[in-house]
Amino acid sequence: YVTISQLLGKAGHLFNALFFSHCQEELRELREQPIDPQAEQEIIDSIEEVYFSNDSFDMVQHELEKLPPELNLQELEEYRDKLKRQQAAVSKKVADLILEKQPAYVKELERVTALQTNLQLAAVICTNARRQLSVAKEGFTEASLGLLANQRRRQLLTGLLKSLRTIKTLQRTDVRLSEMLEEEDYPGAIQLCLECQKAASTFKHYSCISELNSKLQDTLEQIEEQLDVALSKTCKHFDVSHYTKVQLAYTLLGKTQTAMDQLHMHFTQAIHNTVFQVVLGYVELCAGNADTKFQKMQYKDLCTHITPDSYIPCLTDLCKALWEVMLSYHRTMQWHEEHDKQETISTAGSNMGQESDESVVDRSYVKKKLEHGLTRIWQDVQLKVKAYILGTDMSHFKYDDFIVVLDVISRLMQVGEEFCGSKSEVLQESIKRQSVNYFKNYHRARLEELRMFLENETWELCPVKSNFNISQLHEFKFMGQCRSPSVSPSKQVVSSTSPAQEELSLFQQYLQEGNPFEMQAERKEEETEDVLASNGYESDELEKSVYQDYDSDSDVAEELKQDYVDEQTGDVPLKSASRETIRSKKKSDCNLNKTNAPILTNTTLNVIRLVGKYMQMMNILKPIAFDVIHCVSQLFDYYLYAVYTFFGRNDMYESSGLGLISSRLRTTLNRIQESLIDMEAVGENAGVHSAAEDRKEKVPSPHLSQMVVLTNSGTLYGLAQRVVATESLVFLAEQFESLQSHLDTMMPAAKKPFLQQFYSQTVSTASELRKPIYWIVAAKAIDYEQMLLLMAGVKWDIREIMSQHNVYVDVLLKEFEQFNKRLEEVSRHVRIPLPVSNVLWEHCIRLANRTLVEGYANVKKCSNEGRALMQLDFQQFLMKLEKLTDLRPIPDKEFVETYIKAYYLTENDMEQFIKNHREYSMKQLANLVNVCLGSHINKKARQKLLAAIDDIDRPKR
Repeated sequence: YVTISQLLGKAGHLFNALFFSHCQEELRELREQPIDPQAEQEIIDSIEEVYFSNDSFDMVQHELEKLPPELNLQELEEYRDKLKRQQAAVSKKVADLILEKQPAYVKELERVTALQTNLQLAAVICTNARRQLSVAKEGFTEASLGLLANQRRRQLLTGLLKSLRTIKTLQRTDVRLSEMLEEEDYPGAIQLCLECQKAASTFKHYSCISELNSKLQDTLEQIEEQLDVALSKTCKHFDVSHYTKVQLAYTLLGKTQTAMDQLHMHFTQAIHNTVFQVVLGYVELCAGNADTKFQKMQYKDLCTHITPDSYIPCLTDLCKALWEVMLSYHRTMQWHEEHDKQETISTAGSNMGQESDESVVDRSYVKKKLEHGLTRIWQDVQLKVKAYILGTDMSHFKYDDFIVVLDVISRLMQVGEEFCGSKSEVLQESIKRQSVNYFKNYHRARLEELRMFLENETWELCPVKSNFNISQLHEFKFMGQCRSPSVSPSKQVVSSTSPAQEELSLFQQYLQEGNPFEMQAERKEEETEDVLASNGYESDELEKSVYQDYDSDSDVAEELKQDYVDEQTGDVPLKSASRETIRSKKKSDCNLNKTNAPILTNTTLNVIRLVGKYMQMMNILKPIAFDVIHCVSQLFDYYLYAVYTFFGRNDMYESSGLGLISSRLRTTLNRIQESLIDMEAVGENAGVHSAAEDRKEKVPSPHLSQMVVLTNSGTLYGLAQRVVATESLVFLAEQFESLQSHLDTMMPAAKKPFLQQFYSQTVSTASELRKPIYWIVAAKAIDYEQMLLLMAGVKWDIREIMSQHNVYVDVLLKEFEQFNKRLEEVSRHVRIPLPVSNVLWEHCIRLANRTLVEGYANVKKCSNEGRALMQLDFQQFLMKLEKLTDLRPIPDKEFVETYIKAYYLTENDMEQFIKNHREYSMKQLANLVNVCLGSHINKKARQKLLAAIDDIDRPKR
């Protein structure tokens, strides 16, 4: 548009310019010629018509064709002038017309110019509009509307693609499901399967997936089967993530309760399969062949084929495997408890307000099922272990092996108690049957062994450390490792490591790793006990061996070289006592020449070890606690009876009337003899008069070893052996006393009176054996008969007071000095404790005093001066005797003095004296009446007093 308007403008200006210049030229020519309008009209009319035709023609060609053949210049010029005049007329006519129309032309030209201006503006507007339209076309029409169209097309294609992909996914579901099952992503597999079923129903109008629904249902059932297998795996090795997946999968299926039923069935099956495989493995291993007959056996029959060597390893592995199953169940319960808590918290925190009824019912069902399953599973475990326990006769097992069995079962019972609060009656009954059977055989063998020990015992000291204590023996380690006897030894090893750990249950300790039945192998790796003195020296080299000589400096412990320790009070004097001071101490201190190491023999140590073993058995197995304690009491009874039989039985001295054996001790010895000693074992008709069962529980009376000589006066009639035997018994009694509280906790309440009676009637009488045993030494060590003969030669009916005592007193004192030296010689080899020394001196002094009374009772004639001489002799004896012994007061001192003073009594006083002093014999009392009062009273009064004496003596007969 712009170009056209410009061209039109330029053409207009050019036309105007040409037109006006031509008009001016014509006007100039016309002005030069006269203007004749008529002539002008004629000239115009003379113009050929052809020039006025509308058709265009070639004027030059036309004029040239009119030319004659022969050209005449004049004619041509005339014709040319004619044409010019015609042209001039026309031009003048045109110029006149133009001039006439010039105002209109000018006006019209102005309109043309305005039109031109408007056209130019319109061209600009059109240009801008077209440019804007072009921009709109590019920016809106082609972009936005195209995009909308494309988007619509895309949406349609996307929907189609989604449907195609869904169809493709549905067709490939099997592959993905298999992958997810291999990855054990059961919730994902089930979720995918359910979604596929839903999608398949949505796209059922597609023919390509019309049969997919039935295929997916089959796949879902296959997933359930695999899920059941996965659930069974949790019974042996519980894994939180694995179990969480399985439970979530069952929840998606809506089969929570079914899953719990299946789980308990799997646990029952797991217990059966586990124990069968463990036992079968050991049976086949020991059988040494590939015979398949064992695989077809029942579990109970299979247990009877376990060999003794493989019994404990198999039992341990059995318990380990069962522990894994129970731990898995325990962790399953924990998982459900935590899961319930989390659900409760999440429900409380959500806007829902409360759970669905179905969820509450499922949770309640699961909780009850799990709680009920505890007892059921433990019952299955007990029955399986019971069958194993009773499948083998353990009566011939070694003690340590049997203890391990008891320990394992005890640990298992502890597991049961923590697992479901069960007292494990099935296990207790089965192990009790085996234990009673085993223990009877074991105890019988131990009693026979003890008899052999006693009959071969030479009653020499067993050199032990001065700080020896039964807790140092392996058999008593369990006491130091536990505070409660209800805990098994293997538990004690663990619990002793830290106090905090004692409060943890087994399931807390071994929740993540480890096994409570793995402790058995470690128990045998204990450090060796060190209770014996090595090479005569203690490990600290301060305490010396009991075998070193009294005279050597090394004999006395360092603390004794520095300070004399008072044996009775334990006080240390302010000033140190020299070695000479120690040597010069009285005989009652003779035990200071040795350390205070316990006096015991190998047999004592053996009995103590046996007690420790028996207590271990009690500690682990409480149901037979009474049977074991009864057997423990028999060990002590037999030892006590043996010591008494070997060293204390002597009818001649027992009838001395000194009450050497108390009624309590006498009752105890009679009880032991009746209940434990087989008195017919050495007889010709052994077993004829007593039932075989009764005799089976008894042991023949032991016999003293021929190597022990008790008749040699040089050794004080075997005093060293007597001291070792008696004091080892006292030491044994002390150990029993220290164990009383521990035994009491193990004893059933109904049987506790037995234990109390055992301690009050038997254990406490051990020290009472000192009297009869040491009495025999005292009776033989001093020649009392010689003293009686010397006293018989003394004249007592003297008439004047004597200032010199009789010779028999010196002889008696010399005997005591000799006894003192021999006692010292014995003490160089065996420490003689203060109580032993006191008993020996007491016996000797009592016998001497009674010999004095007997000697005085043999007097036929006696004067008052003679009575004074008796007092002088006795006072001399007491004065010298007090220098030999620290024993205070002197025993039976009043016995002699009262008898001597009785010579001065009147008749009435004598009658009262006879009634009050029944300690004197009939002969001694009769002598008082006959010799002393005979000269002062008549015959009738004498007969009366003698009758009174006879009345006193009659009940004794």
